[in-house]
Amino acid sequence: MFRRVLIANRGEVVVRVIRACRKLGIEVVAVHSEADRHAPYLAEVDEAVCIGPGPARDSYLRGEAILQAAEQTGCQAIHPGWGFLSENALFAERCRDRRIAFVGPSPGVMRLMGSKSPARAAAAAAGLPVIPGSDGVLPSVEAALEVALDVGYPVLLKADAGGGGRGMRVAREAGELRQAWELATAEAASAFGSGALYLEKLVEGGRHVEFQVLADAYGHAVHLFERDCSVQRNHQKLIEEAPSPALDRGRAAEMGARVARATAELGYVGAGTVEFLLDGGGELRFMEMNTRLQVEHPVTEVLTGIDLVEWQLRIAAGEPLGIRQEDVVPRGHAIECRINAEDPEEGFRPDPGEVARFAPPPPEIGGARIRVETHVRSGYRIPPYYDSMICKLIAHADTRDGAADGMIAALGELRTDGVRTTAPLHRAVLASPAFREGRYDTRSIPGWPAPVTTGAKA
Repeated sequence: MFRRVLIANRGEVVVRVIRACRKLGIEVVAVHSEADRHAPYLAEVDEAVCIGPGPARDSYLRGEAILQAAEQTGCQAIHPGWGFLSENALFAERCRDRRIAFVGPSPGVMRLMGSKSPARAAAAAAGLPVIPGSDGVLPSVEAALEVALDVGYPVLLKADAGGGGRGMRVAREAGELRQAWELATAEAASAFGSGALYLEKLVEGGRHVEFQVLADAYGHAVHLFERDCSVQRNHQKLIEEAPSPALDRGRAAEMGARVARATAELGYVGAGTVEFLLDGGGELRFMEMNTRLQVEHPVTEVLTGIDLVEWQLRIAAGEPLGIRQEDVVPRGHAIECRINAEDPEEGFRPDPGEVARFAPPPPEIGGARIRVETHVRSGYRIPPYYDSMICKLIAHADTRDGAADGMIAALGELRTDGVRTTAPLHRAVLASPAFREGRYDTRSIPGWPAPVTTGAKA
């Protein structure tokens, strides 16, 4: 096992990785920007290194500065967390060249699955169903028009190097596709440094279902069942849950087994997530693979009792995966809410500033067990340079209604004085008949806008 690990991230990511490192007896080094120099979690690490000013491009995206910090502090490994450099194949390659273990898959697999069109081809070759579309990156809008005629409108243009909804455009006829091509190309080039696009048949009214996998360097892979992430805004997840209420248990187990086999065939090592769109006909279609741990991984952890970050570290240190598929037994139902410093009643306007008082809910409330993931303390000031997440709340109960009721109770106990948050949205969604009955998809937020709003801070 590693003696010392550097965490190349910030916020609740650092807190989460510290917990796993301490469990394994690993010393921890944290890097931080000048904006995060007073972050509470820095008091919990063995050493902290400032790597630059507040903007991410000048700090958390500076791979060379992070590598130098790892070398100077005697780290054997770097855990990238999620976001920033976690899916950067070049950074993983540079870690390998410096003989520092990168806690994640190999650079080659990361490159393969990080670009959407090669990932589609790899998934199809491994036996996973894909959404009909182009065989790869499209050379021109004329080529896109030909594929659109073949698969049928409406279609979706997607950035090959993209994510988070950027570089995506819908087209319902040829004229609209020409315009969408120009817009998507420009946006993709600006956001990702590449304007390359591919095309898929647009699946309207689908559910977002993703399977968690773990794989070691010896060809053994398991799935930890699925999560449903269909409650979204502009392709950004708001609420995640497991198991998916839209998928029966037999189908989930069957697809999970296929995903695990495909993961092993790809030579994937570490934790990853294979994302699908569940269409109106009940078919699961591969969308992409995230070659890192997801923000919503605690949902799977509370459901299965398996510490994913611990196994990331063990696998990166060369240990075989000591989990058989029959050992993965999901119990009950889990729901996660991401609480951001945004005002949902004002178009999700960011509301950074000082959290004058932060008080999390108790560990058990409303019949559910509550887990809180956060780096925030009373008096913490949310920097303007990064995402505005304050905390994640995870509710685990015997039933889906029990988890939802427990989460509503937990949201009622959460205190984040000084900033507006998305908590009112989460309460409205979880209490809505549409959410409780599963009558929703990725196109809208069930129960929101709420029928009655208050201007109060939450």
